[in-house]
Amino acid sequence: MLPQEIIRKKRDGGTLSAEEIQFFVKGITDGSVTEGQISALAMAVFFRGMEFEERVALTLAMRDSGTVLDWSDLDGPVIDKHSTGGVGDNVSLMLAPALAVCGVFVPMISGRGLGHTGGTLDKFDSIPGYVTQPDNALFRKVTKEVGCAIIGQTADLAPADKRFYGIRDVTATVESIHLITASILSKKLAAGLDGLVLDVKSGSGAFMPTHEESIELAKSLVAVANGAGVRTAALITDMNEPLATAAGNAIEMKNAVEFLTGDSIDPRNWDITVALGAEMLRIAGLVTDRAEGTKKMEEAYRSGAAAEKFGEMVAALGGPANFVENWQSHLTLAPKVLDIFAEGEGLVEAIDTREVGIAVVELGGGRIRAVDAIDHSVGLDHLAGLGTKVDSNTPIARVYAHSDEQVKKATDRVRAAYRIGVSRVESKTVYDIIDR
Repeated sequence: MLPQEIIRKKRDGGTLSAEEIQFFVKGITDGSVTEGQISALAMAVFFRGMEFEERVALTLAMRDSGTVLDWSDLDGPVIDKHSTGGVGDNVSLMLAPALAVCGVFVPMISGRGLGHTGGTLDKFDSIPGYVTQPDNALFRKVTKEVGCAIIGQTADLAPADKRFYGIRDVTATVESIHLITASILSKKLAAGLDGLVLDVKSGSGAFMPTHEESIELAKSLVAVANGAGVRTAALITDMNEPLATAAGNAIEMKNAVEFLTGDSIDPRNWDITVALGAEMLRIAGLVTDRAEGTKKMEEAYRSGAAAEKFGEMVAALGGPANFVENWQSHLTLAPKVLDIFAEGEGLVEAIDTREVGIAVVELGGGRIRAVDAIDHSVGLDHLAGLGTKVDSNTPIARVYAHSDEQVKKATDRVRAAYRIGVSRVESKTVYDIIDR
């Protein structure tokens, strides 16, 4: 086979065979296919699309380009969750330990922040000593003994995707739903899962700009993952406002610990975390329906068992043994703490959630370039949600920063992101569940 002939076939609207896709992905992995050829195929797919069988074949070929984990020695179902990203989305921190309490093994391979969205690994990097990139032996040990381990992707998991995505990123071909599907699923399926639940965001802070595109992506992900042999469902969830009332790394970690201990629980975060957990328990076959799954998740939190499990995971991966009980001694928050008030008073009618995320990036809590270091101590909390009444006593946010200049930039951007008026807008959580 010749790479250029495969490109030509897709350019002209043809359907690639599984063998042609496997050949091309092997070339991506071993370097025998050039960057120009990869970008040409990506552009051809961007315009011509892929049939269902092609998407399954591409996903499996990229999954198999590296190590595929095997958890057959575990005595329970292995399930994971993937979010398409958002602002204040710290769900994974509370979700994994609660599922472990309920009998699910969760080897959660997470990512770092991308653009305006926060990264789960960056949040864990705010914990002193926590190893986000353990070797395979430690990863397996913690997953088996604790029931959950949240770590970063290793170089030998879906290496073809890493190269393919890097080229798509600089050739304006990222936004292909078919290529996004294969990219997301190849990494997740390389984790050797029995089941997967996807949290596909919709709204002003979501990766997909419209609700219709979020549904299209969710349907593609669910169909292809099930076609690849992994039982999968997706929740369409709201990102027209930050999910938690916090955005930033140490600040979202603080928010998660307070959720787990019951000291302070954001209602929207509760609804979405419990809904995802209930669906994951259903996918795992541990409950008969979502209502039973909801009860099990709620009990895991209210009993304190999820908080205890989270503490076990942190300690097993190198963090402080008393992190949950004494997080104040271990998390560093920036010293300048000031409230941000709207320029008028009234009700929060709309939030440009992406701009709230950009405010955190500008503070240093995210990356402008992939090589940038992150300041885990900066960010926002007390973020007012839709429908909240704000005035001279009730802020729209609180900023954590190191300088007056940072405070001013964050204040200006957050104020511009909030629209204050007289209409009461109801906050939403889960729009729909797609399971086939």
